Amino acid sequence: MILASPCRPVRTPWLARALLLTLLAGGTAGAADAPPPAASAADTLGVIGLREAYLDPAFWAARLPDPDRVILDRAGIAAQNARMRATDPSIHDLRALPAQLPRARVLADIQALSRWPTKPLYGVEGKPISEAQRRAALANLGLEAVPAQRPLQYGLVTHRAALRAFPTTLRVFTTQGDTDIDRFQESALFPGDAVAVLHESADGQWLFITSERYSAWIERRYVGIGDAETVLGYGQHGPYRVITGATAFTAYTPEEPRVSRLQLDMGVRLPVLADWPANTPVNGQQAHAAHVVQMPVRDPDGRLALVPALLPRSQDSAADYLPLTPRTLLQQAFKFLGERYGWGHDYDTRDCSGFVSEIYRSVGVLVPRNTSAQAVSPALDRIAFDAKDGKGRREAAVQQLQVGDLVYIPGHVMVTIGHLDGRTWVIHDTAGGSWSGADGTRVQAHLNGVSVTPLEPMMASDTASYIDRITNIQRIRAKTPE
Repeated sequence: MILASPCRPVRTPWLARALLLTLLAGGTAGAADAPPPAASAADTLGVIGLREAYLDPAFWAARLPDPDRVILDRAGIAAQNARMRATDPSIHDLRALPAQLPRARVLADIQALSRWPTKPLYGVEGKPISEAQRRAALANLGLEAVPAQRPLQYGLVTHRAALRAFPTTLRVFTTQGDTDIDRFQESALFPGDAVAVLHESADGQWLFITSERYSAWIERRYVGIGDAETVLGYGQHGPYRVITGATAFTAYTPEEPRVSRLQLDMGVRLPVLADWPANTPVNGQQAHAAHVVQMPVRDPDGRLALVPALLPRSQDSAADYLPLTPRTLLQQAFKFLGERYGWGHDYDTRDCSGFVSEIYRSVGVLVPRNTSAQAVSPALDRIAFDAKDGKGRREAAVQQLQVGDLVYIPGHVMVTIGHLDGRTWVIHDTAGGSWSGADGTRVQAHLNGVSVTPLEPMMASDTASYIDRITNIQRIRAKTPE
């Protein structure tokens, strides 16, 4: 997603301490003193400096003095999430919304998102989007039908569903022949996510919703409408199963297709029906080899219902959120290794900021959806950079990065995994990637997925490195006192 303009630097205490330690030590924290080696034939994996061992999270954990150090305990995470909800404007408190929404509020929310791009747009076949297609998409917003006071409705998402800038499945692109980045694709929501419904499209097939982290259009067929108590209380009390794999799936069942083979992404939390009778089948299957979870479904009339489903024990899940430790962050990040890049959670995968948010969601930490909001969140321990900051300050901050720290450049975020070979290493979900080759020319790599790369050699252009372009570094830990 697109990053906002860099802000003026915030001189946080942990950066000041890091700079002092660097000056006193005359080197890097955890990094070798040798200069980064040039690209060579030994880079057999197609990424500068990358070795096979570097693709194993255990390799990076073994280099840490205390990989199981608890960064934040449950109480600390609860306090962090409360701070996020209280101070970050990108996070929405659904409980605080009024029962009646004024027309001006609904229109402002829709118009903030559904703005037609100024660049020329092309369809999947490479043909320009026609004026008729543009008019149809705008007309389907149904803005004239917004009443003076809109009664608020609540719902639960019943299936992984795309969030769109307009109420349409029309895919649009700004470059002919490049169909990876659909400019109407915003994000996705997962089964069990709560939403507030603000409006519906003219054709009745789409809902404009607000979730905790995003407002956008979602297909009506993926939302069950229920009362506030049921919707906002779903999954708030244990026992639970938290999805800890990149994805997991409910068991296949022809008896109840609505909960058959549902994709559940990392960090999704589902209530468990712990008192389900052992000899009572769930949708035609005995439950001894699975967890009986309660899933939201949409009845034919659009109303929300909660039904039992099976989450096989073979699927990667846990009874609670994982502990927030360096080892956990490494393990969770590497579970996505090699997954295809999906702009705005397209392709049933995720993009760079979705990758970050799902890693931290699996340990119970709330972060904003987009890089633009993540990078400047006042709830995190932030260092900001601007054009006045020289290479020395940037390099000193990079040398002091710790596992799990988030590094932002315009439009992109990377997760730190360690220091090695005189370089800082990151894992990130990236559409591209480039570095200078042995002959000094820029090597373009179409990584297009979750990849491990060194940070220092990565180039944002022929003349600017990623480090030159760093706008913010965020650290999720106990908040540094002001």
